[in-house]
Amino acid sequence: MADLNTLEDNLRSEFGPAVIAAQQMLGELTLIVSPDVLSRLMVFLRDNPKCRFTTLIDICGADYPSRAERFEVVYHLLSMHLNHRLRIKVRVGEGQVIDSVVPVWPAANWYEREAFDMYGIEFRNHPDLRRILTDYGFTGHPLRKDFPLTGYVEVRYDEEQKRVVYEPVKLTQEFRKFDFMSPWEGAQYVLPGDEKAAKPAGAAKP
Repeated sequence: MADLNTLEDNLRSEFGPAVIAAQQMLGELTLIVSPDVLSRLMVFLRDNPKCRFTTLIDICGADYPSRAERFEVVYHLLSMHLNHRLRIKVRVGEGQVIDSVVPVWPAANWYEREAFDMYGIEFRNHPDLRRILTDYGFTGHPLRKDFPLTGYVEVRYDEEQKRVVYEPVKLTQEFRKFDFMSPWEGAQYVLPGDEKAAKPAGAAKP
């Protein structure tokens, strides 16, 4: 933990108020930083001998629709030299563009494409920013909280046209409402099969 304290102090000293918040939990350090220093911070983390975060583990997005800065881009880094793990979070408003870290870690290429595809987060100076999981012409971003469960279109193969076609979603039935209340907690209806257990008229009560 002391090493993480030293790491946090070094980063706060180098980047000052651009380090918005920090938290240590389960042997890992998480920093929330301003997007304005993202590129410089990542180069520092990779090259500084007190950091040496030479391995990018993952980049992912998160959506918080009620916040002004709706999205978070989360970077997971590993320093095998110092046996440290670091999580960097950058808050991004809808329509805001942040720097790509592909020049720092080429492995970030597909991770950033996934964040663009799933959330619509755009990365400045990315070498090939296009969808990676959804199809060309896909509408919307599936991991946004306001994306409908049914999607906007459905895909099928048209035998006459001999190609894949897109059509508006048509539900074969409306969403069903399920009652998950346990019958042992006082269901207000007769469960299927219970009618067989009805006592005949005039039967003695126990």
